[in-house]
Amino acid sequence: MTRAEGDEAVAGNETVPENETVPENKTMTGNEAGDAGPADAERPAVAVRQLRLVVTAEDYEAALAFYRDVLGLPQRAAYSSPGGRVTILEAGRATLELADPPHAAYIDEVEVGRRVAGHVRVAFEVDDAEGATEAARAAGAQVVARPVLTPWSSRNARLEGPAGLQLTLFQELGDTGD
Repeated sequence: MTRAEGDEAVAGNETVPENETVPENKTMTGNEAGDAGPADAERPAVAVRQLRLVVTAEDYEAALAFYRDVLGLPQRAAYSSPGGRVTILEAGRATLELADPPHAAYIDEVEVGRRVAGHVRVAFEVDDAEGATEAARAAGAQVVARPVLTPWSSRNARLEGPAGLQLTLFQELGDTGD
């Protein structure tokens, strides 16, 4: 994607000069051409401090064991109510990835070979996609697709996890030098 004059972009840890192309698999910050977001000088009316994905799990114990004990999400807090429980797990840095339907279909095609995800899919970055996929499978997750190399330089696996969540386990590979 090409930036408009005056836009500042960061690709990985590098600043990209004006009017240069940023590879599709790199992060851009700032107001990209065609971006409907606020300009750098404007401040949003609300400053979000945390993204918290709340999942209702019919089998709470199995879901807790999988996400806390198998995927290794540290427990931050736990609360109870009359007849109910909730546990908050840390999941590292959070981002909200918004995709239009054609791009979501493209991601499914790359990772699985066909359209399989609903409108929500949870992706966890892991150090070893193969190892994490096997650990998740051994703990009861259904493997939809084993790890594949993606055009955006990661190895991604797709699973059906506890609490009805479709999961991507991805391992960032960085620049492959292609």
